[in-house]
Formats: sequence, C-alpha cells, structure tokens
Amino acid sequence: MTPPDAPDARWSDLGRPPLNPPALRRALLRPGGLWTSLDVVSATGSTNSDLAARAADLPEGAVLVAEEQTQGRGRLDRRWSAPARSGLFFSVLLKPTEVPAERWGWLPLLTGVAVATALSRSAGVDTALKWPNDLLVTIDGEERKAGGILAERAADGVVVGIGINVSLAEKELPVPGAGSLLLAGAVSTDRDPLLRAVLRSLGQWYTDWRTAGGDPAGSRLQEAYAAGCSTLGRTVRAELPGGRSLTGEAVAVDGDGRLVLATAEGMQEPVGAGDVVHLRPGPGTEVTPGTGE
Repeated sequence: MTPPDAPDARWSDLGRPPLNPPALRRALLRPGGLWTSLDVVSATGSTNSDLAARAADLPEGAVLVAEEQTQGRGRLDRRWSAPARSGLFFSVLLKPTEVPAERWGWLPLLTGVAVATALSRSAGVDTALKWPNDLLVTIDGEERKAGGILAERAADGVVVGIGINVSLAEKELPVPGAGSLLLAGAVSTDRDPLLRAVLRSLGQWYTDWRTAGGDPAGSRLQEAYAAGCSTLGRTVRAELPGGRSLTGEAVAVDGDGRLVLATAEGMQEPVGAGDVVHLRPGPGTEVTPGTGE
C-alpha cells in the first residue's frame, strides 16, 4: 500500500486532481456519526483486501480510499481497472452486530441504493441498479456499467467495496460496454463532493436499516431497491453455481434480497447467487454491461 501522493506527483494530471483527505475528514467524521476514520492512499492492490486484513482491529465506520487500484476485483473474481484518479475506489467497514446475520445479505443492495441516490443528486446522473451489485448509466440510449459493489465478510463485520468510473473517456474504458459519469453527462466530476455525497447517503441508509433491525421492508430499503432496479420487468438469464442456467422474467426482489424469476413453465424461482444477463426482446440478444462485477 503506497502512502498518499507525494508532492511532486500530486498534480501530474491537472485534469484529475487528487482527493483532499483533510477536507474529507472534516466533512465526514463527526462525533456520534457512522464514519470513524478516513484514509486515502495513492495506490494499492485492493482496498477491500487491505481493510479486511485490519478489520478485527478497527472500529465500525473505517473508510479506505485509493487513488488507484492495481488489483481491484468484483464478483466471480473479475478485475476492475482504471487510470489513477479517474474514479472513486474505496471500501468501508460495517459491523451491524445487532442485525440478524441472515439479513446481512442486504448490505450490497443497500449500498447500491445509497450510491444511486447520491449520484443522482450530486452528479445529475440517473443511475440504475442491475441485480445484485452493478451500477448502470445511460449513454447515447445504451445501458452501460459505470460501477460495481463487492461485499465480503471480515472478522465480525462486512467490508463493502465500491468502484465508480467518474472521468474516464471512451478510449480509456477497460472493456466495451463500460461507461463513466463523464460520458453519461455528469454536471460535475469533482470527486471530493461525489465521495462526500456517497458516504453521507450510505450512512443514512445504513443507519435506517440498522435501526429497523435489518428489516428491508420496515426501513423502506426493499421498496427503494425495487424502484431503482433495471433488472425487474426484464427477461434475464441467470448463470447459477454448478453450471445451471435459468431464464425468465425478473418479477421481484424478495425479503431475502433474492431475485425472483417467473419461468416459461409458470414457476417462480428465487435466485440468491449467480451472474445475471439482461436479455433484449427477441431470441439470444444480450445486454452485458460493464467491467468486472
């Protein structure tokens, strides 16, 4: 893990200034608030791995941000790469010990709602959610993946990693079908206020969910997720563990955060894990937005 940017490297890309850790701490670290520490490093392999390694010794609310991730990853061990200071790459440590463990599976979905809400307000970009953990934006009428979320158990809590492509130009996108806030017409790509907005939104949604004992209905999380989920109402194919696949219309997200598919045979099957591909109307045409999940 590399220390914060050295003075001679801080402004190597004038269009992508570094984050301002002291200002971020002043804005986000409040007595009695969720966020208890905020560290920014210039580069690291994975903020999730780094934070998970220290989770047992840290209080809830630790935030680790990297200006660049060299081994960023998502679901199914897919890789996430982007130029330095072109996005927001960070992880947070949550310890909802008073919430039943079976409800912790809502944390990545909660994070998606919080991020989408914050980006709509602070960047002026409508962000949709692809179940379970992708952040989609619309560019020239096409859905593209601009971010992802990865939640992992660590010590007595959960480390939630978030990656958001902010200022990437078309030529910098890691794979076809990826996107960024810039390409989606963001009114601002200043990462400091974007990060503040995301963390404040996450803190509010998390606090409400925890106060409700993790009840997704009582905290209105289930309702909010369904409202912002672009997967619902579409025909999808779920690639399930063990090599099985299931195709059907995504009709609901149930109380356990699972995607419910209505199949052609008239059955409703919940999907709790797997890779979901959006299918366009018509046979065999797929929407596969984005970088690694």
